Amino acid sequence: MKFTEYKGLDLSKVGEETLQFWKARDIFEKSITTREGQESYVFYEGPPSANGMPGIHHVISRTIKDLFPRYKTMKGFQVKRKAGWDTHGLPIELGVEKELGITKEDIGVKISVEEYNEACKKAVMRYTDAWNDLTEKMGYWVDMDDPYITYKPKYMETVWWLLKQIYDKGLIYKGYTIQPYSPKAGTGLSSHELNMPGTYQDITDTTVTAQFKI
Repeated sequence: MKFTEYKGLDLSKVGEETLQFWKARDIFEKSITTREGQESYVFYEGPPSANGMPGIHHVISRTIKDLFPRYKTMKGFQVKRKAGWDTHGLPIELGVEKELGITKEDIGVKISVEEYNEACKKAVMRYTDAWNDLTEKMGYWVDMDDPYITYKPKYMETVWWLLKQIYDKGLIYKGYTIQPYSPKAGTGLSSHELNMPGTYQDITDTTVTAQFKI
């Protein structure tokens, strides 16, 4: 095999040429179809949320994700890679409520549940074009045309089904843990939500305490 010799190496240009080569010859698709009948190795991406722009940390994590499917492909496995979108989460709800100028108490009063859900679905997929562009430019091989989306009933029902299988096998137990809770949002908070900007605030509160004899 003859390889191109570069005298003045322009990494950006080399990257573009490689991507064009892959795209013109359907290299990603062929890496799967040419291994039809071989042992399967399935990769479901831990899904990002498209309500925010991708950053350099996403490039790093996706590079690591890409290593394993490529390695398994070279080992002869048929590796199907499925992308996904994480569309559940308190940040989405709070962002939409801020944009619409409403609170949780207004849902079902000033705005219907259906309208609220649609606004959340639209907001959570806001930057899909930017994510798709990043995916292609960094050479991350994953099926973006048919992703799983966590707000769809098929996904949620699949998770419920899996939990039932685990429960039937006696692998789920009841335990107790300290759970951060937001009275304003009316829900528990994840560690990720606790680390969001503006989560912790210095509040000055004037309190009056009265004592009564019983």
